Amino acid sequence: MVTDALAAAESPDNQPLAPDGEDKAQPLQLATFGAGCFWCVEAVFQQLDGVVSVKSGYSGGSVDNPTYEQVCRGNTGHAEVCQIQFDPAKVSFDDLLEVFWKTHDPTTLNRQGADVGTQYRSVIFYHDDQQKAMAEKRKQQLDKAGLWPRPIVTEISPAKKFYVAEDYHQNYFKNNPFNGYCQAVVRPKVDKFRAVFRDKLKTE
Repeated sequence: MVTDALAAAESPDNQPLAPDGEDKAQPLQLATFGAGCFWCVEAVFQQLDGVVSVKSGYSGGSVDNPTYEQVCRGNTGHAEVCQIQFDPAKVSFDDLLEVFWKTHDPTTLNRQGADVGTQYRSVIFYHDDQQKAMAEKRKQQLDKAGLWPRPIVTEISPAKKFYVAEDYHQNYFKNNPFNGYCQAVVRPKVDKFRAVFRDKLKTE
């Protein structure tokens, strides 16, 4: 088990996002992950306790303000990602990494299942040196544990400009539960996530 091996507001520098209030409150933080189609990633992390918001979008490319159609052609360099705003008092970045690695195949280069292309690559865009160190450490631990038959190919890179995807991509699974892709791909992934991480789900 991976667990055994592991001991939308945009803030480019991971600056505090918490509203004015108690000085003791920890500032909200950002994590940016790509793990195939962002509809799947969004649907999973939205249910994790401590996650405040999840925005689907594009990052890691060379074209400004890319459209979904441009990214789908696979020649802009962008990955489909989700930018996750979370409360570190309730869920740690390490917890997010565990969910990230357990809810996709990090050993397939530029693909997840039938979704093929650089836009579907496994990637962690870290927002500070601590996130970088944690991601690299966990990646090494998981590779050493041999939990997959092939080595992990997850890219670990500094956070780049994040472009929010078109409105119809936001809350996609919630808004389109009977869509064919959602039924065949997203729902099974969400069901598996809920079974494995049932003690870390939101109670609402």
